[in-house]
Amino acid sequence: MAILGERWTMVVLREVFTGVRRFDDMRVRTKIPRQVLANRLAALVEHGVLRRDPYQEPGARVRHEYRLTAKGFDLYPVLIALAGWGDKHLADPEGPPLEFAHRDCGAALHVEIHCAQGHPVGDHRDVLPRPGPGAHRR
Repeated sequence: MAILGERWTMVVLREVFTGVRRFDDMRVRTKIPRQVLANRLAALVEHGVLRRDPYQEPGARVRHEYRLTAKGFDLYPVLIALAGWGDKHLADPEGPPLEFAHRDCGAALHVEIHCAQGHPVGDHRDVLPRPGPGAHRR
């Protein structure tokens, strides 16, 4: 949560996932204050979620686009799960503002939970939280 838990971070990631890569475009679309957006982008780059790629418009100074790294792409299921939760509980009657679809067939995407043995977990009450190998007693 130290990386993703800040208020604007998921908004920034949503923009990058949907193809908005430039600072000014993000600022206009999201209305995030300039310094907040700069800080969020810098933190995501520092943590290896995004990378900065230079570009230059004719006659302008060099600027940077923000692109997902492999670590960033691994957040796709998180984004889809959050969107699915919002679609279920918060969407307008006419439907959600954004949909995720499979590029090959066009079907809507959703996140499912499966155990390591491949069994689907449909009832979330069947999930058992337990200490992992990195857990330490407090």
